[in-house]
Amino acid sequence: MKIVVLGAGAWGTALSVNAAARHQVALWARDPAQAQALVAQRENQRYLPGVLLPASVDVRTDPAHSLAALAAGCDLAIIATPMAGLRQMLGELREHGGPVAWLCKGFEAPSGGGDGLLGHEVKAEVAPRIKGGILSGPSFALEVARGQPTALVAASEDAEVRDALVMAFHGGSLRVYANDDLVGVEVGGAVKNVLAIAAGLGDGLGLGLNARAALITRGLAEMTRLGVALGARPETFMGLSGLGDLVLTATGDLSRNRKVGLLLAQGLSLQAAIDSLGHVAEGVYCARTVVGRAAHLGIDMPISRAVLALLEGKLKPVEAVAELMGRDPVAEGG
Repeated sequence: MKIVVLGAGAWGTALSVNAAARHQVALWARDPAQAQALVAQRENQRYLPGVLLPASVDVRTDPAHSLAALAAGCDLAIIATPMAGLRQMLGELREHGGPVAWLCKGFEAPSGGGDGLLGHEVKAEVAPRIKGGILSGPSFALEVARGQPTALVAASEDAEVRDALVMAFHGGSLRVYANDDLVGVEVGGAVKNVLAIAAGLGDGLGLGLNARAALITRGLAEMTRLGVALGARPETFMGLSGLGDLVLTATGDLSRNRKVGLLLAQGLSLQAAIDSLGHVAEGVYCARTVVGRAAHLGIDMPISRAVLALLEGKLKPVEAVAELMGRDPVAEGG
């Protein structure tokens, strides 16, 4: 199988490393200097230090307008950019006839006063003819690159995309489960990033394990309410891309979004916290859209609202906790 991975960040590199043992893989880097370093060092020192890039991975740095030609000869194209780069990548591949999948989790930043969009909604706007989907689930890139056991979800409304993702990545240390609830998988992957900031905040303030468990459980309820309102199936949120990804991102030390919450609890400014990461923390950029879309649908998401207020400087860390704890009592299903 021939696979092209568009984006040489941590995730793109990790999946290239994983798939190279079984498939022919091309890894595209936007920055020519980064591509040259990958070829010379066989290591992504910026995003995935310490992991050897197999010699069989073909590192490319074709101009962006040539990506359609690069992908044309492949059985599967993987877009491994942050959410901010998805629209451009899909636009470049808009005439591509084969399966295309993206790895980014989140909502696109809103523009023109509208709501930010999930990946499948972006695709519908810029590349409606593409057979598209997402590879998601509870996974840190470093562990995948090291060959540690991981389970992922291949989500698409198109069976050809699901089958291609399973064929590409299922095997060895990776299990890939197919799911046709693309909306649910994308909502889970987006909202868990916002909730992980709240979990990091709680841990940073020393609120304890009881508080963490409560936050994860009530956060899952928020995520499910929004997803169902957007057309997802509720059972999707009890799976890998819902509960699984939320638990990992809210508790794992490799979680960038959790790290943001920890740093804010220490008194750092949001900008200082972001600058210290060196990677994108999608929850920072999609919190406003999560809260906005929930409001438009009449969905109550108090944890997400508190995170947004914290990120916007409207609440201090201890005030965000006080606001959540001071809410009127409700039934658990509410």
